[in-house]
Amino acid sequence: MAVALVVLVAANRAPRVQTWLGAGVFLLYLQWMVVSFSYGKVDHDRFAFLVALAVLPTAGRAALRDMTPSQSAGWALRMVQVGVVSTYFLAAVAKVRFGGWAWVNSTTIARAVIRRGTMFADPLLQMPWTLQLSQWFIVTLEFISPALLFVRPKVQQYAVAFLVSFHVVTFIMIRIIFMPHVVCLAAFLPLERILNRPVK
Repeated sequence: MAVALVVLVAANRAPRVQTWLGAGVFLLYLQWMVVSFSYGKVDHDRFAFLVALAVLPTAGRAALRDMTPSQSAGWALRMVQVGVVSTYFLAAVAKVRFGGWAWVNSTTIARAVIRRGTMFADPLLQMPWTLQLSQWFIVTLEFISPALLFVRPKVQQYAVAFLVSFHVVTFIMIRIIFMPHVVCLAAFLPLERILNRPVK
């Protein structure tokens, strides 16, 4: 059902109908998340994606080559950005709240490497200080993530490249990738300039 609605929304016809169809996609995805993650499993990688589904129907009709400024589209993108940053920041809050500040010196990542590590991560078990250092790095990164909302666009682009690299390295090391979240990082990029760059 949701896939059929997505196809109709992507057709870019009848803006008012699209708004309602987009809201339907959001509600169906929310319902799936509530059912899928109601039994003790909480994946935070889909939060920004859920925010995107909620706000994108409010952006109005748009085309790939349309460069017309739009307050509603800007607001929708900003909300996705806030969703991305909230995912990082609240993940750090949860670590401290439930694991305490001792989390940074725990064996959480070591356990992840033992359970699902690849040949690239396994050697780090012989140097446990590197895994603890990475936990300090992760918590620090998550706590300072709100700065991403206030820095210059060029700095945002470098930060997004770094964050995407971080998620790729995480996948290479322990086979965990937060793909919906990584997709939402694109809200910080000037994709409209890339799409509208003149062809030489």
